[in-house]
Amino acid sequence: MEGERPRLDLSGPILKRAFETMVAGADQTGGVEQWIDALKLKSQMIRQALGQGHPADMPLETFKSICAFMASVRRRVAPYLEQPAWDGMVEALAEFLGPEAEGRSVDERIETFCGHFPQDKKHRWVRDLAAEILHGLDPERHPLMCRWVWDRKANTGVIREIWYDDDIDNLTLNIPDGYDTYLELRQELSQFLADNGVFRDMVWYVDLLCAKVYGDYIGAQGGLYLRADFSAPGDPLEHARRLLGLDGVHTRSGRTRLKSIKGEAFVIEDDKLLEQQN
Repeated sequence: MEGERPRLDLSGPILKRAFETMVAGADQTGGVEQWIDALKLKSQMIRQALGQGHPADMPLETFKSICAFMASVRRRVAPYLEQPAWDGMVEALAEFLGPEAEGRSVDERIETFCGHFPQDKKHRWVRDLAAEILHGLDPERHPLMCRWVWDRKANTGVIREIWYDDDIDNLTLNIPDGYDTYLELRQELSQFLADNGVFRDMVWYVDLLCAKVYGDYIGAQGGLYLRADFSAPGDPLEHARRLLGLDGVHTRSGRTRLKSIKGEAFVIEDDKLLEQQN
C-alpha cells in the first residue's frame, strides 16, 4: 500500500451472483480457462511490445496492435498514430517506462504520463492506456486500474456496482481512484474468489469478474457506456469481452476495431498472433 488503506463495503450477494453467471456464461463460450488464456496472451503482447528495449525503437505497427485490445483507448488514440503526434506519444512512453520512473509511486507515474496530453474529456483515455500498460507489464504488482473499474469523478465503475448499500443510487462514493484503492479491491475480490473455490490465476479471475460486473451494468443501461463500441450482446459475456479488449481483432481477416483518422480499420498481418487469438 502506498497510502492509507481504503475501506470498501462490498456486497457478497451481488458478487456471488456475478461469479455464478460469469462461470455459466463462460461455459457457453469455451470455458473460463479459455478466457484466462486470452487475458494472459494480451499481457504477453504488451510485455513483448513495451517490456523490451526503448519505446523509441518500438515499431508503430506494434503499438497499434496492442491498442486494438484496449477498448476505450482504440476509440480515441488515432491522432497519435500519425506524425507528428506519434513522436509525442513515444516521448511520453519513454518517460513512463524509463528507469527514472521507478522511483515514483504508481499514481505519480500515471499522473506524469497523463500530463503529456491535453487535460480534457477527449483525452481521458490516456489514463486507461497507462493503466492497461502497467497491468500488462506486471499484472501481479499492478491491478487493473481502468476508469470502468472505478472513476471517482464520474462516480461510476465496478466498485459502485458491488457497493453494499440499499441507497446506492443516491450516493456519491468518496473513494479515491488511486493505486491503493485498486489494490484493496483486488485483495478483497481475491479473498471472495478463494472462498468460492478459485485458487490459481487469481489476477485474471479478478479481471474477468470485474468485467462481468460492469458488463452487467452496461447491459442494464442499454449499452450507453462506450456507445460506439457496444451493441446487443450475442453471448452472456459479450460486454465483458469488449471491456477487456478481447474483441480487438477478427481472427480470420486480421481487421481490428482500431481505426485511423480516416476511419480505415487497422489490419494485423502477424499470422502467429492471429493463430493465438483464434
